[in-house]
Amino acid sequence: MIEARHLRVLRAVAATGSFSAAGRELGCTQPAVSQQMKALEASVGTPLLIRSGREMRLTQAGEALVRHAAGILAGLTAAEEEVAAIAGLRAGRVRLVSFPSGSSTLVPTALAALRAAHPGTRVSLEEAEPPQSVAMLREGDCDVALAFRYEGAAQEGEWDDLVVRPLLRDRLVALVPERHRLASAGSVAIGELAREPWIAGCPRCRGQLVEVCEGAGFTPRIDFATDDYPAVVGLVGAGLGVAVLPQLAIESVRPRGARTVTLEPAVRREIVALTLPDLAQVPAVAATLDRLAVAAGRK
Repeated sequence: MIEARHLRVLRAVAATGSFSAAGRELGCTQPAVSQQMKALEASVGTPLLIRSGREMRLTQAGEALVRHAAGILAGLTAAEEEVAAIAGLRAGRVRLVSFPSGSSTLVPTALAALRAAHPGTRVSLEEAEPPQSVAMLREGDCDVALAFRYEGAAQEGEWDDLVVRPLLRDRLVALVPERHRLASAGSVAIGELAREPWIAGCPRCRGQLVEVCEGAGFTPRIDFATDDYPAVVGLVGAGLGVAVLPQLAIESVRPRGARTVTLEPAVRREIVALTLPDLAQVPAVAATLDRLAVAAGRK
């Protein structure tokens, strides 16, 4: 019989490459990790690891077991949480991953409401941009992922294996220095900014910027690139260039020295909450999805 705790140890060993590093990650000793790996290999009846000096790698059987471990552990988590709710424990644990502008706008409102309604539910928050956040969900490292994708750039079947909860459509706006020639314009076509130096955001946003600009007939000259939205605003405010940011990001930052201008034609990104089908049935996860929808004004 394969035990869940053994699968968690195997995943940690596979991720870290050693028993000692896996022990540090799991909060246990290296001998304890070694003992659990021996027990797991005895359970499945075949070696899962090849040890060569200090190096360690998975056998073919080990690779197969690690590949299935995320789904198995997610299913077990769903079962444990649902049984606990049915038993009336009124407790739950949700691991939430969000991109930064979602963490500073939607998430605080949602989690405050969740805590008020369900004080026994614990929620942890980690930040990651998609597609990393989506990969974390599929690998069993979180329960809910707040993610986004740009309209027109979505890949067919990208999220077909996940439960998708639409939250809002976030329009992009142009950000220019307050003394810029277009600072008082009601709206601006992105082509009007073709000769400007640019400050770009996260890798996915950067790719979308280049795609939109090339669609308007030019390639942006990107002088600065940063994942930090306050840094983007600061660079624009200092007159070092222009930027295009999601409206949600502007809401989370006070744009000193900069002005927002409506971008035409409209470019939007779809913001969603994602989870696995098994986890969607867990009361604490379902409540978190509901509160995120309320925070986004969708419920």
